[in-house]
Amino acid sequence: MSLMGILDRIADSATFDRAIEPARRAVLAALKPQAFKDLLHGTWLGHPVHPVLVQVPVGSWTSAGLLDAIPAMRPAATVLIGTGVAASIPAALSGAADWSEQGVGVQRLGALHAAGNTLALGLYVGSLVARARGRGGLGRVLSYAGLGVATGSAAVGGHMSYAQSSGASHAATAARALTSDWIDLGPLDDLPDGRPALRTGGGSGVDVPLAVVRRGTRVDVFIGACSHLAGPMYEGRIERVRGSDCLVCPWHDSAFDLADGQPRRGPAANPQDKLEVRMQAGRVMARLPGRDR
Repeated sequence: MSLMGILDRIADSATFDRAIEPARRAVLAALKPQAFKDLLHGTWLGHPVHPVLVQVPVGSWTSAGLLDAIPAMRPAATVLIGTGVAASIPAALSGAADWSEQGVGVQRLGALHAAGNTLALGLYVGSLVARARGRGGLGRVLSYAGLGVATGSAAVGGHMSYAQSSGASHAATAARALTSDWIDLGPLDDLPDGRPALRTGGGSGVDVPLAVVRRGTRVDVFIGACSHLAGPMYEGRIERVRGSDCLVCPWHDSAFDLADGQPRRGPAANPQDKLEVRMQAGRVMARLPGRDR
């Protein structure tokens, strides 16, 4: 069985769920207030911040591994190891914030990913201690072991991102299925005022759900799958969040500005794809912007 097959089996196994759920609740309780969680999610960036933050420890430890092979450069390698240890803290916090509000399969693999990273961090801290005590040989053994563990853990993280779509925009995936034509969403008067309604757009062999929000004569139309975990936005609600009228996902309370689809509250970091709207003989027409006319 391939490594990817093994990871898929772990994601499907409920063996450690009893330990994972208390850990998830502890993370949710610890990462407060909401503004701090949103900082860690990357809501302010419009993109998950965890992949950005992990570049520092990964880059530092990889570079340290190269410099440790050159005796004259080993002091610099020690500095880089310390840099990676320090940078791993915000990276771990952002990863924990994202992990706590993911699907169960991602949470299972995320627990393995976190265990590997914790072991790698411990090996690097041990390497720093050994070097400080003049035991350079042991320090190098520990750091190379840490690099090996961190590399394996990174492979798990990559599987979470690419095979399980952790951090990807599920709204963008749904949007790609839409045709380039204007979509007739029906008469304006048929839409409820002040709450989202479900309409569909033609896709490549499938109907793509859309969330349509009418406020008087103004209509805003979004892809119906939440960018975070594909929650049904058309079952959500309208709420004032941080000074903006927002469409709120019913699953995890991610809030998206009705004006432009930008996230105003996490856990979502990616924007919610919004369609352009025009009125034609009292009927609401919509399509994704940027399509050829």
